[in-house]
Order: sequence, then structure tokens, then C-alpha cells
Amino acid sequence: MDRRRFLAASSVGLVAAVAGCTGSATEGDGPDSESDADAGSEADANGTDGEITVSADGEVEAEPDQATVDVGVTATGESADAVTDDLASGAERLRETFDDLGIPDENVEEGRYQVHPARGRETNGFEGSHSFDVTLTDVDRVGEVIDAAIEAGADDVGRVQFTLQEETRSTLLEDAIDAALANADAEAAHVADNRGVEITGTTAVTTGDVQVNAVRTEAADDAAGGADGAPPTEIDADPVSVTASVTVTYGFEE
Repeated sequence: MDRRRFLAASSVGLVAAVAGCTGSATEGDGPDSESDADAGSEADANGTDGEITVSADGEVEAEPDQATVDVGVTATGESADAVTDDLASGAERLRETFDDLGIPDENVEEGRYQVHPARGRETNGFEGSHSFDVTLTDVDRVGEVIDAAIEAGADDVGRVQFTLQEETRSTLLEDAIDAALANADAEAAHVADNRGVEITGTTAVTTGDVQVNAVRTEAADDAAGGADGAPPTEIDADPVSVTASVTVTYGFEE
């Protein structure tokens, strides 16, 4: 006998045995005792002979509709004040560029800022960097923003992260859960058919690891700068995947 079916049958048998013993001790009657009736009602309420538990994953993909670009300036100098001044000037040029591009202030966040002694045994003075995280809801403008930032003096062009806007993210998270549930249903149906039982319904569902998997690329590898006749920078992103996992328990009858 299959182990799952054996456990289910053993459980039902145990309930009946206990109910019978209780009835004999308290009522002294046969199968028409109140205890036996209660046991039968409990079995009817459960409506199953056993359970099948399945874990499954679901995944959907979509083209990104949001991107965050990491750009900044670096500076070196004989003193910390000199480096700080250079960084302030460079950051101001970048902010003016972002304004010229029509990027809202709330979409420009301060990134890394640091000034420290220059590294290296034979190196004197100080060095520093100041970066910004620029969020774009039009991913086709990523190359344009990178080229404009480089032209404005950005020499620290870092990572670009392609992801999804909140509304798109919420819809696709639901789609990923639906896909995971459909996969669980198919797997449970296969198990039930293999075991010769009939699924009667769902008794429990747990979701986990529901997440958006952003796509990252290094802008420095693709940036042409748009200067000296170079063509505008173009960065193509792979689709963003949204994944979910579920664990579903199904009741069955033999």
C-alpha cells in the first residue's frame, strides 16, 4: 500500500477505534451510541480519505518599464578641500543636466559620496567621488541620459538596473502566483491519477518567495558617450522575470 494512503487509512481507523472504546465505556450500547454518531459526523465533515501536498513554482516575464542609472563624478587633489570643491562643481553640472533632460527632482537621489586619502604607497593627496541614482520611467532614454551625463563631466558611469513600476509589478506578481497554482494543480492531478484517487478540494495554501528579479548591466561597458561623432549609446535589457512559489495541500477520496 502507498505510504500516504496507508497513513490516511491508519488515521481514520484510529479515530473509529477510539470512538468505539469510549462508547462502550460510557454508554454500553452498540453502533447506535452517541459516540459512534459523533465519529461519523467528524468523518463526513472532513470529506477526505487523505491529503496530497505539492510545492510548485511559477514565472512570468515582461519588458522592463523602469530603470535606475548610476552616474557620478570623481576628483583627486592635494587636499580634502580641493577634492570637495571639485566634486561640488561636478555634481552641480550633473544636476543641471538632469534638469535640462526634464527629469523630476524626486527621481534623482544622492548615491555614494566619499572623500579620503589617496590609496597607494607612493600616492599623496586625496580622492573622492559623488554619484547619483537617476530613475527613469522611459527605459528608452537610458542611453540618452548616460551620454548627456558623460558630456557634462561624469566619469563614473556605473550600473543600470532595469525593473518594473509598482502597478506593473503588482499585476505580474499575481500572474506569477496564478502560474504557480496552475502548476501545483497539474502536478497534484498527476499524482492523484497515478494513485487512483480523486481530488476533492484544497485544504491549505502557502505562498513564498514572491519576487521581482531585476536585470542589471554595467553601463560603462556599453557607453559610447555620444561624443566625437560616436553613435548614441544604446542599452538593451533582457525581460524582467517575476517568480513565485506555492505549497498546496489537496484532500482526496479513494
